[in-house]
Amino acid sequence: MDKAEALFLLKCHAFVHEDLEHEKMQHGFLGMLRPFRGELDERNFHELMNIIEVLAKEFEKPQVNREILACFWSICQLARAWALYPDGMLQRNGLLSKEQVELMEEWLDMISYAVMILLEGDGQLDEALWGYRNY
Repeated sequence: MDKAEALFLLKCHAFVHEDLEHEKMQHGFLGMLRPFRGELDERNFHELMNIIEVLAKEFEKPQVNREILACFWSICQLARAWALYPDGMLQRNGLLSKEQVELMEEWLDMISYAVMILLEGDGQLDEALWGYRNY
């Protein structure tokens, strides 16, 4: 995956790409939650972690691409609001199992940790992906 493909896929996972009918928009990380079809697709999580790895150098720049940060922030915030909060739409409506809630929490923790570490700079890709590599 190159940088251009990573940015395209990131926008799809964050549901901000212009092509709303694209398969990745419909079934990407946020797309799989709304509407929820009963399953969390782990391939989306792995693809997001791969995107983080491909875009790692972007996080070290003095001025980080705002679009990249907005996408990751949206993914983490909206997934937490929809899936993890007890009054969020998925838990409130009894659509997620306890195991699915725990899995989503684990994924979001790894995503947000990786982004946080990379934003600190100093080329800490190994540290950023440590939890994921042990997943």
